[in-house]
Amino acid sequence: MMKRCVIFSVLLCWLATAALAQEQPETQAAALAAARALINEGNAKAALAKLQARPDAKEVPVTYLLGIAHYHAGELPRAIELLTPVVNQLPQDSADWREGVQTLGLARYLAGHMAEAIPYLEKTRAWAGENNELTYALGMAYIQTRQPAQGRANLARMFRVAPESAAAHLVTAQMMIRLEFEEFAEAELKQAIEKDPKLPQAHYLLGQMAIYRARYDEGVSLLTQELALNPGNAMAYYKLGDAYTRQLKWDEAIPALQKSVWLNPYYSGPYILLGKSYLKKKNFATAEGMLKRAIQFDPNNKSAHYLLGQLYQQTGRAEDAKRELALAEKLQNNLDKIEP
Repeated sequence: MMKRCVIFSVLLCWLATAALAQEQPETQAAALAAARALINEGNAKAALAKLQARPDAKEVPVTYLLGIAHYHAGELPRAIELLTPVVNQLPQDSADWREGVQTLGLARYLAGHMAEAIPYLEKTRAWAGENNELTYALGMAYIQTRQPAQGRANLARMFRVAPESAAAHLVTAQMMIRLEFEEFAEAELKQAIEKDPKLPQAHYLLGQMAIYRARYDEGVSLLTQELALNPGNAMAYYKLGDAYTRQLKWDEAIPALQKSVWLNPYYSGPYILLGKSYLKKKNFATAEGMLKRAIQFDPNNKSAHYLLGQLYQQTGRAEDAKRELALAEKLQNNLDKIEP
């Protein structure tokens, strides 16, 4: 009986110890490891819930990982708010410090804080100089803060070209055009042509900008120079035809647009302008064919439907005209709803 009591007592003690162990709170290290695993699995929201519930949420290691989790959850302002004061409290050059600096650079860049992003992104070059994502962000941040030389230097590094080369000026100009920094882009393109007059694409981009600014003669000249260098450039023929249609030069527009179609038969733009040109010349059958082909490639193009409606009006097909014009109006209304 005594032996049974001893065994029972030991069993009770073991059960009590196990229960006490289960009640012990999770250590900070274990919680951070579990939260990091959730972030790595793409479940940043669960990591946030886990970290925010901890009593030590304001301690540097937890605050830091909370900032990382907010970044991966797409909550950039909160990520910036949490990471900024703690990142330099981490051991210099540690993996966490590097991650924090990199995350702050990207978070500020994505949030549109270009000037604030640059110092963090510059630091990442020490250990991630070959990372295209970081180099791209740094180059674009410099462009958007109107520092074209620094922007070009970073983009040149990303594209593996010399920073003062014609190629570097060209790719920088293309990025500037995307950002609608046309004045800077024009300067870069002119420097590119000065350094390499036979560089493909540079005259094309300058011509495209000239047409956008209604400098049609200049645009025609530049596009003609581009085509002398690169006669297989379908978009250059398209833009040349566009310039001629804006000048109401239908006979000059048609050959350029035909060449664009022959080089790239799957883009709706040249078909639309061909339809318009043939319509102006009263060649209704050919115009109809061009516009229907445009709609085949781009069913929601309001211009193609509008021109086809005009064609039907001029050829006495009232019901067809009504249908196409109504569709063009509907498409325009849809555009108006989504545009700011």
